[in-house]
Amino acid sequence: MGAVLGVCSLASWIPCLCGGASCLLCRCCPNSKNSMVTRLIYAFLLLLSTLVACIMLAPGMEKQLKKVPGFCDNVVDCEALVGYRAVYRISFAMAVFFLLFALLMIQVKSSKDPRAAVHNGFWFFKIAAIVGIMVGAFYIPEGPFTTVLFVIGTCGAFFFILIQLILLVDFAHSWNESWVERMEEGNPRCWYAALLSCTCLNYILSFIAIVLFYVFYTKPEGCVENKFFISFNMILCIAVSITSILPKIQENQPHSGLLQSSIITLYTMYLTWSAMSNEPDRHCNPSLLNIISQIATPTALPVNATAIPVTPSPAPLKSPQWWDAQSIVGLIIFVLCLLYSSIRSSSNSQVNKLTLSVSDSVILDDTPGAAGGDVEDGEIRRVLDNEKDAVQYSYSVFHLMLFLASLYIMMTLTNWYSPDSETKILTSKWPAVWVKISSSWVCLLLYLWSLVAPLVLTNRDFS
Repeated sequence: MGAVLGVCSLASWIPCLCGGASCLLCRCCPNSKNSMVTRLIYAFLLLLSTLVACIMLAPGMEKQLKKVPGFCDNVVDCEALVGYRAVYRISFAMAVFFLLFALLMIQVKSSKDPRAAVHNGFWFFKIAAIVGIMVGAFYIPEGPFTTVLFVIGTCGAFFFILIQLILLVDFAHSWNESWVERMEEGNPRCWYAALLSCTCLNYILSFIAIVLFYVFYTKPEGCVENKFFISFNMILCIAVSITSILPKIQENQPHSGLLQSSIITLYTMYLTWSAMSNEPDRHCNPSLLNIISQIATPTALPVNATAIPVTPSPAPLKSPQWWDAQSIVGLIIFVLCLLYSSIRSSSNSQVNKLTLSVSDSVILDDTPGAAGGDVEDGEIRRVLDNEKDAVQYSYSVFHLMLFLASLYIMMTLTNWYSPDSETKILTSKWPAVWVKISSSWVCLLLYLWSLVAPLVLTNRDFS
């Protein structure tokens, strides 16, 4: 986006910030649709706020954040906590912004609605509003603010995890349909081999993850919860994979198969790992550095050596750092899902029924000049308004998704650590573990329902 604005002249850039999304790209980009451009800009704003939140956690920033009034009052470990409080405020500002727009954009039917102009334009004022809310959030008295926001963030992040699953299923269906069509068009062996290779790779990675979980996140005596989480999710993934290839399922949904199940299985393994990484018992939750050190320096005794019993020392507390491996993977999945939800076309029916699009019947001609006003002063406008007859996606639901995404980012960057009201430090607690692991079960149930729904609801069209 910065490169695009840099190419445009300053004279055209300033009025564009107060105008529509189509003007924001000036005449520098290839032909694109107004609905896609707007979603990409909102996604860019959320990603930019995520970058700012990451900067708040960077070493050295705590010295500047301590200057904010009230940030270190009655805090034991201010060095670690001050950055987390800053992340909470930045995410709170973005969540408030998107929630207000979700309420404002309810029942917008086409770009002719005056509210659609607010959604697709006035970027300068919206950016100023975001900055203003962020600055104001830093001066909110601490009190119960962080604790209440932690509870809200936990619930919001839970629902965004489910949205991620829906987007992953949609991507898997689109991927599978695309390669199956190419198999039917020509060179079927090549595409079949590619499809089979990707499916096997996902299952192999899932199997490796299960083995690593048993090795590093369980003990011969203890860690009962982790053993249950790993075993139970493994059984559920096997059951879902077998269900996806049953003859009855294939008869009603010929495009469903093991590719989708393999992606869901791999995603479930990530959620299982993420849940175990929040377990308070550090003996059952080693840090990535401890795992690497165990692999690099295995404790092997010489053949004639006598083992001396040693009383195990208490596991050290894991320092609250956002760059844990599971947080980085979570951010990568978040970015991919956010970009996919922004660039997906309105014809992708898997998500239409669940999230963004409100109508599949709106199919406009993409050729230049197809809609009135696309040609101006003898030149072709680079961004076409494809929402004059009806919006291509629900504005309100899209902003609601970004609201939940803001809360998910807040929880991810803070490792789902809970602010302890007594010790004034950040701790990992069991509620975060159960929220994450239960989200994996709900995800599997949703995917299973998407497979069996055509058999149960025979009077509905799921094609």
